[in-house]
Amino acid sequence: MRIRATVAAVTGALALSALVVPAAQAADSPSDRLPLSSAGTTATAAAELDVTFSNMKVNKGKRITVGTTAKVAVPVTYTLTHAADLDISADNFANGPLIYRGSSVESATNVLISDDPGTCTAVSSTVLNCSGVINIRPADGDLWNSDAGTWKAGGLAVTADEDAKWQGDLGTTKVLRAARLTVNAAPEPVRKGRTITVTGKLSRANWDTNAYAGYGGQKVVLQFRKKGTTNYTNVKGITSTSTGALKTTVTASSDGYYRFTFAGTATTAPTTVAGDFVDVQ
Repeated sequence: MRIRATVAAVTGALALSALVVPAAQAADSPSDRLPLSSAGTTATAAAELDVTFSNMKVNKGKRITVGTTAKVAVPVTYTLTHAADLDISADNFANGPLIYRGSSVESATNVLISDDPGTCTAVSSTVLNCSGVINIRPADGDLWNSDAGTWKAGGLAVTADEDAKWQGDLGTTKVLRAARLTVNAAPEPVRKGRTITVTGKLSRANWDTNAYAGYGGQKVVLQFRKKGTTNYTNVKGITSTSTGALKTTVTASSDGYYRFTFAGTATTAPTTVAGDFVDVQ
């Protein structure tokens, strides 16, 4: 299991990271696949806070697509309701969003928490509207291939006295492996009525190796857009080879652009490559 913890101090000595990860873990460091059981030892030993997270929306309701190296910043908005007598001053209280892979936070196989505490605005004496950002760093080992799919959303609130509240089942989000496509239509130029061979490759992010690899056995659609028009139309569907290679032929009819498009799967995001122009003479 991995857990990226909140790392920035609220003020002075209070930081969410101090309550959910070992003190030796540096700010903004790789998660190093820490077990949640040990990460949450301090928080679970203290009293549970009288706070409730609700209305959580991860990434504006859109899927999260992650490649092999680039950090992905995931915005999260939510509402936090707290007891009227709870001291929510900056030097005593902090909270942040999280996403996790599994049926519950306690049994999750992976948990990713915002690096910094959420930013909140009071809308009443007991209700806060908050926002935060969960950063996903594939190059630091935040994800394995087995993590691709549906995640759940949750929140964590803590005080300087180490009272805490974990809450899960606040919605779901998709964390998917990024896909790539290439295309080449040849020969070019080509005489009308001759054969055009369209080749390419479908690959996807491998989070275990931090590299892209061919994605075999997947249906990809060849599309065509006639020069001077704006819309692509489907030409035919083909299946990628075991290495992700794509190859098909069409008859040259008019100048235009050929491209491949991939609808995605339960673990891999959809993608479409820019069209390759063919001059038909």
